[in-house]
Amino acid sequence: MRVVFAGTPEPAVPTLDALARSRHELVGVITRPDAPGGRGLHLQPSPVAERAVELGVRVVKPRSAREPQLATWLAERDPDIVVVVAYGALLPDELLAIPVHGFVNVHFSVLPARRGAAPVQRALMEGDSSTGVTIFQIVSELDAGPVYQSVESEIGADETAGHLLERLSSLGAHELIDTLDAIDAGQQPVAQPTEGVTFAPKVRVDDARIQWHLPAQRIGGLVRGTNPAPGAWTTLHGERFKVLRATPVVADGLEPGELRASKRDVLVGTGEGGLRLDEVQAFGRKPMPGADWARGVQPTGARFE
Repeated sequence: MRVVFAGTPEPAVPTLDALARSRHELVGVITRPDAPGGRGLHLQPSPVAERAVELGVRVVKPRSAREPQLATWLAERDPDIVVVVAYGALLPDELLAIPVHGFVNVHFSVLPARRGAAPVQRALMEGDSSTGVTIFQIVSELDAGPVYQSVESEIGADETAGHLLERLSSLGAHELIDTLDAIDAGQQPVAQPTEGVTFAPKVRVDDARIQWHLPAQRIGGLVRGTNPAPGAWTTLHGERFKVLRATPVVADGLEPGELRASKRDVLVGTGEGGLRLDEVQAFGRKPMPGADWARGVQPTGARFE
Protein backbone atom coordinates (compact mmCIF):
# COMPACT_ATOMS: atom_id res chain seq x y z
CA MET A 1 0.00 0.00 0.00
CA ARG A 2 0.96 3.64 -0.47
CA VAL A 3 1.45 5.10 3.03
CA VAL A 4 1.83 8.62 4.42
CA PHE A 5 3.17 8.91 7.96
CA ALA A 6 2.21 11.65 10.46
CA GLY A 7 4.22 12.06 13.67
CA THR A 8 6.44 14.46 15.56
CA PRO A 9 8.45 13.39 18.66
CA GLU A 10 11.13 10.76 19.18
CA PRO A 11 8.68 7.95 20.14
CA ALA A 12 7.22 8.18 16.61
CA VAL A 13 10.55 7.49 14.89
CA PRO A 14 10.58 3.66 15.34
CA THR A 15 7.31 3.38 13.42
CA LEU A 16 8.64 5.64 10.66
CA ASP A 17 11.71 3.42 10.39
CA ALA A 18 9.59 0.27 10.34
CA LEU A 19 7.49 1.68 7.50
CA ALA A 20 10.61 2.55 5.52
CA ARG A 21 11.84 -1.05 5.87
CA SER A 22 8.49 -2.65 5.04
CA ARG A 23 7.10 -3.77 1.69
CA HIS A 24 4.70 -0.80 1.76
CA GLU A 25 5.58 2.39 -0.12
CA LEU A 26 6.26 5.40 2.12
CA VAL A 27 5.25 8.38 -0.03
CA GLY A 28 5.33 11.30 2.41
CA VAL A 29 5.64 12.50 6.01
CA ILE A 30 3.55 15.07 7.88
CA THR A 31 5.04 16.61 11.04
CA ARG A 32 4.75 19.70 13.20
CA PRO A 33 6.63 22.91 12.31
CA ASP A 34 10.18 23.50 13.55
CA ALA A 35 10.21 24.63 17.19
CA PRO A 36 12.69 26.45 19.45
CA GLY A 37 15.12 24.13 21.19
CA GLY A 38 18.61 23.77 22.59
CA ARG A 39 20.56 26.38 24.54
CA GLY A 40 20.04 29.13 22.04
CA LEU A 41 16.38 28.23 21.47
CA HIS A 42 17.02 28.16 17.73
CA LEU A 43 14.35 26.64 15.51
CA GLN A 44 14.91 22.90 15.20
CA PRO A 45 13.08 20.27 13.12
CA SER A 46 11.16 17.56 14.92
CA PRO A 47 12.83 14.15 15.37
CA VAL A 48 10.44 12.77 12.74
CA ALA A 49 11.36 15.53 10.28
CA GLU A 50 15.07 14.86 10.78
CA ARG A 51 14.65 11.13 10.22
CA ALA A 52 12.43 11.61 7.16
CA VAL A 53 15.10 13.79 5.53
CA GLU A 54 17.69 11.08 6.22
CA LEU A 55 15.37 8.55 4.58
CA GLY A 56 14.87 10.79 1.55
CA VAL A 57 11.09 11.11 2.08
CA ARG A 58 9.15 14.27 1.24
CA VAL A 59 8.13 16.20 4.35
CA VAL A 60 5.41 18.78 4.95
CA LYS A 61 5.12 20.88 8.14
CA PRO A 62 1.71 22.57 8.25
CA ARG A 63 0.99 25.02 11.07
CA SER A 64 -2.52 23.62 11.19
CA ALA A 65 -4.01 20.35 9.96
CA ARG A 66 -6.90 22.46 8.62
CA GLU A 67 -4.74 24.28 6.09
CA PRO A 68 -6.21 23.71 2.59
CA GLN A 69 -2.67 23.21 1.29
CA LEU A 70 -2.29 20.11 3.46
CA ALA A 71 -5.38 18.48 1.98
CA THR A 72 -4.08 19.26 -1.50
CA TRP A 73 -0.63 17.88 -0.67
CA LEU A 74 -2.12 14.70 0.78
CA ALA A 75 -4.41 14.14 -2.20
CA GLU A 76 -1.41 14.52 -4.52
CA ARG A 77 0.43 11.77 -2.60
CA ASP A 78 -2.61 9.52 -3.29
CA PRO A 79 -2.10 7.34 -0.17
CA ASP A 80 -4.08 4.20 0.56
CA ILE A 81 -3.69 4.90 4.28
CA VAL A 82 -2.14 7.41 6.71
CA VAL A 83 -0.37 6.16 9.84
CA VAL A 84 -0.32 8.49 12.84
CA VAL A 85 1.95 8.29 15.90
CA ALA A 86 1.95 11.25 18.31
CA TYR A 87 1.43 13.84 15.57
CA GLY A 88 0.19 16.43 18.04
CA ALA A 89 -2.76 18.05 16.27
CA LEU A 90 -6.45 17.30 15.71
CA LEU A 91 -7.27 16.02 12.23
CA PRO A 92 -10.37 17.38 10.45
CA ASP A 93 -12.91 15.06 8.86
CA GLU A 94 -12.15 16.30 5.35
CA LEU A 95 -8.55 15.13 5.78
CA LEU A 96 -9.57 11.77 7.25
CA ALA A 97 -11.70 11.07 4.18
CA ILE A 98 -8.87 11.30 1.63
CA PRO A 99 -7.18 7.86 1.91
CA VAL A 100 -9.29 4.85 0.95
CA HIS A 101 -8.44 3.15 4.26
CA GLY A 102 -8.51 6.37 6.29
CA PHE A 103 -6.06 7.19 9.08
CA VAL A 104 -4.83 4.66 11.65
CA ASN A 105 -3.28 5.60 14.97
CA VAL A 106 -0.70 3.74 17.05
CA HIS A 107 -1.82 4.50 20.61
CA PHE A 108 0.10 3.53 23.73
CA SER A 109 -2.65 1.97 25.84
CA VAL A 110 -5.17 -0.84 25.52
CA LEU A 111 -8.25 1.06 24.43
CA PRO A 112 -10.81 2.05 25.55
CA ALA A 113 -8.63 2.71 28.63
CA ARG A 114 -6.44 5.83 28.70
CA ARG A 115 -7.75 7.75 25.71
CA GLY A 116 -5.88 11.02 25.29
CA ALA A 117 -2.48 12.66 25.03
CA ALA A 118 -0.62 11.05 27.96
CA PRO A 119 -1.61 7.36 28.30
CA VAL A 120 1.84 6.16 29.40
CA GLN A 121 2.35 8.89 31.99
CA ARG A 122 -1.15 8.52 33.43
CA ALA A 123 -0.88 4.72 33.61
CA LEU A 124 2.16 5.03 35.86
CA MET A 125 0.73 7.90 37.87
CA GLU A 126 -2.44 5.91 38.56
CA GLY A 127 -0.59 2.72 39.47
CA ASP A 128 -1.64 0.50 36.54
CA SER A 129 0.10 -2.87 36.44
CA SER A 130 -0.15 -3.21 32.66
CA THR A 131 -0.71 -1.16 29.53
CA GLY A 132 -0.09 -1.86 25.85
CA VAL A 133 -0.54 -0.72 22.28
CA THR A 134 -3.71 -0.32 20.24
CA ILE A 135 -3.89 0.31 16.49
CA PHE A 136 -7.23 1.81 15.54
CA GLN A 137 -8.96 3.82 12.83
CA ILE A 138 -9.18 7.52 13.63
CA VAL A 139 -12.63 9.10 13.85
CA SER A 140 -13.70 12.57 14.95
CA GLU A 141 -14.25 11.48 18.59
CA LEU A 142 -11.03 11.32 20.62
CA ASP A 143 -9.37 7.87 20.36
CA ALA A 144 -12.78 6.24 19.93
CA GLY A 145 -12.40 4.59 16.53
CA PRO A 146 -12.73 0.88 15.77
CA VAL A 147 -9.72 -1.30 16.58
CA TYR A 148 -7.58 -3.35 14.20
CA GLN A 149 -5.20 -4.78 16.77
CA SER A 150 -4.21 -4.43 20.42
CA VAL A 151 -1.54 -6.06 22.54
CA GLU A 152 -1.08 -5.89 26.31
CA SER A 153 2.24 -5.48 28.11
CA GLU A 154 3.12 -5.63 31.81
CA ILE A 155 4.65 -2.52 33.36
CA GLY A 156 8.03 -3.09 34.98
CA ALA A 157 8.35 -2.22 38.67
CA ASP A 158 11.03 0.41 38.02
CA GLU A 159 10.00 1.66 34.58
CA THR A 160 9.72 5.40 34.12
CA ALA A 161 7.48 7.01 31.54
CA GLY A 162 10.51 7.52 29.32
CA HIS A 163 11.59 3.88 29.51
CA LEU A 164 8.07 2.52 29.07
CA LEU A 165 7.32 4.79 26.12
CA GLU A 166 10.54 3.72 24.42
CA ARG A 167 9.60 0.06 24.83
CA LEU A 168 6.03 0.54 23.66
CA SER A 169 7.23 2.55 20.66
CA SER A 170 9.22 -0.44 19.44
CA LEU A 171 6.33 -2.79 20.13
CA GLY A 172 3.90 -0.52 18.31
CA ALA A 173 6.16 -0.25 15.27
CA HIS A 174 6.27 -4.03 14.95
CA GLU A 175 2.51 -4.43 15.41
CA LEU A 176 1.77 -1.64 12.92
CA ILE A 177 3.43 -3.43 10.01
CA ASP A 178 1.46 -6.61 10.76
CA THR A 179 -1.70 -4.50 10.89
CA LEU A 180 -1.02 -2.85 7.52
CA ASP A 181 -0.51 -6.28 5.97
CA ALA A 182 -3.84 -7.40 7.46
CA ILE A 183 -5.67 -4.30 6.21
CA ASP A 184 -4.22 -4.84 2.76
CA ALA A 185 -5.61 -8.40 2.91
CA GLY A 186 -9.10 -7.13 3.78
CA GLN A 187 -9.25 -7.04 7.61
CA GLN A 188 -11.96 -4.77 9.03
CA PRO A 189 -11.71 -3.03 12.42
CA VAL A 190 -13.92 -3.90 15.40
CA ALA A 191 -15.79 -1.31 17.47
CA GLN A 192 -14.34 -0.50 20.89
CA PRO A 193 -16.24 -1.64 24.00
CA THR A 194 -18.53 0.98 25.46
CA GLU A 195 -17.49 0.07 29.02
CA GLY A 196 -14.11 0.75 30.58
CA VAL A 197 -13.52 4.12 28.93
CA THR A 198 -10.97 6.26 30.80
CA PHE A 199 -9.02 9.34 29.76
CA ALA A 200 -5.38 10.42 29.95
CA PRO A 201 -5.12 14.18 29.55
CA LYS A 202 -1.79 15.92 29.03
CA VAL A 203 0.32 16.12 32.19
CA ARG A 204 0.80 19.73 33.25
CA VAL A 205 3.54 21.02 35.56
CA ASP A 206 0.97 21.50 38.34
CA ASP A 207 -0.06 17.83 37.98
CA ALA A 208 3.52 16.83 38.82
CA ARG A 209 3.62 18.56 42.21
CA ILE A 210 4.10 16.04 45.04
CA GLN A 211 1.40 15.93 47.71
CA TRP A 212 3.21 14.46 50.70
CA HIS A 213 0.03 13.44 52.53
CA LEU A 214 -0.55 10.77 49.86
CA PRO A 215 0.81 7.19 50.28
CA ALA A 216 4.41 6.52 49.27
CA GLN A 217 3.31 4.09 46.54
CA ARG A 218 1.14 6.77 44.95
CA ILE A 219 3.94 9.34 45.08
CA GLY A 220 6.36 6.79 43.62
CA GLY A 221 4.00 6.37 40.67
CA LEU A 222 3.92 10.13 40.19
CA VAL A 223 7.72 10.27 40.16
CA ARG A 224 7.99 7.48 37.58
CA GLY A 225 5.12 8.81 35.47
CA THR A 226 6.55 12.32 35.17
CA ASN A 227 10.13 11.22 34.41
CA PRO A 228 11.66 12.64 32.23
CA ALA A 229 9.09 15.43 31.84
CA PRO A 230 7.80 17.53 33.43
CA GLY A 231 9.45 15.93 36.51
CA ALA A 232 7.89 15.44 39.95
CA TRP A 233 8.58 18.44 42.16
CA THR A 234 8.08 19.97 45.57
CA THR A 235 9.55 22.99 47.36
CA LEU A 236 12.21 23.24 50.05
CA HIS A 237 12.84 26.57 51.80
CA GLY A 238 10.68 28.22 49.14
CA GLU A 239 12.65 26.89 46.15
CA ARG A 240 11.62 24.23 43.66
CA PHE A 241 13.12 20.77 44.20
CA LYS A 242 12.73 17.87 41.76
CA VAL A 243 12.52 14.20 42.70
CA LEU A 244 13.70 12.25 39.64
CA ARG A 245 13.80 8.72 41.07
CA ALA A 246 12.46 7.41 44.36
CA THR A 247 11.64 4.10 46.06
CA PRO A 248 8.83 3.45 48.59
CA VAL A 249 10.30 2.15 51.87
CA VAL A 250 9.46 1.77 55.56
CA ALA A 251 10.20 5.05 57.36
CA ASP A 252 8.83 5.07 60.90
CA GLY A 253 8.51 8.30 62.81
CA LEU A 254 8.51 10.69 59.85
CA GLU A 255 5.68 13.14 59.25
CA PRO A 256 4.56 13.80 55.64
CA GLY A 257 7.29 15.79 53.92
CA GLU A 258 9.78 15.46 56.79
CA LEU A 259 13.36 14.56 55.81
CA ARG A 260 15.83 12.24 57.52
CA ALA A 261 19.34 11.61 56.13
CA SER A 262 21.99 9.03 56.92
CA LYS A 263 25.37 8.22 55.37
CA ARG A 264 23.72 5.87 52.86
CA ASP A 265 20.38 7.44 51.98
CA VAL A 266 17.82 10.14 52.57
CA LEU A 267 14.21 9.39 53.45
CA VAL A 268 11.07 11.50 53.44
CA GLY A 269 7.81 10.80 55.21
CA THR A 270 4.47 10.45 53.39
CA GLY A 271 0.87 9.82 54.35
CA GLU A 272 1.59 6.09 54.37
CA GLY A 273 5.16 4.74 54.49
CA GLY A 274 8.27 6.57 53.39
CA LEU A 275 10.12 7.41 50.22
CA ARG A 276 13.86 7.01 49.61
CA LEU A 277 15.14 9.78 47.37
CA ASP A 278 17.37 7.99 44.83
CA GLU A 279 17.98 10.90 42.45
CA VAL A 280 17.12 14.56 42.97
CA GLN A 281 17.70 17.98 41.46
CA ALA A 282 17.84 20.93 43.83
CA PHE A 283 17.13 24.43 42.54
CA GLY A 284 20.01 25.63 40.35
CA ARG A 285 21.83 22.30 40.57
CA LYS A 286 22.36 19.31 38.28
CA PRO A 287 20.69 15.94 38.95
CA MET A 288 22.53 13.90 41.58
CA PRO A 289 22.03 10.89 43.87
CA GLY A 290 19.86 11.77 46.83
CA ALA A 291 22.48 10.64 49.35
CA ASP A 292 25.11 12.91 47.76
CA TRP A 293 22.79 15.87 47.94
CA ALA A 294 21.95 15.13 51.59
CA ARG A 295 25.62 14.91 52.62
CA GLY A 296 26.12 18.42 51.32
CA VAL A 297 23.11 20.11 52.94
CA GLN A 298 22.34 17.95 56.03
CA PRO A 299 18.54 18.13 55.58
CA THR A 300 17.45 16.03 58.61
CA GLY A 301 14.50 17.72 60.27
CA ALA A 302 13.73 19.94 57.28
CA ARG A 303 10.38 19.54 55.58
CA PHE A 304 9.24 19.66 51.98
CA GLU A 305 6.40 22.13 51.48
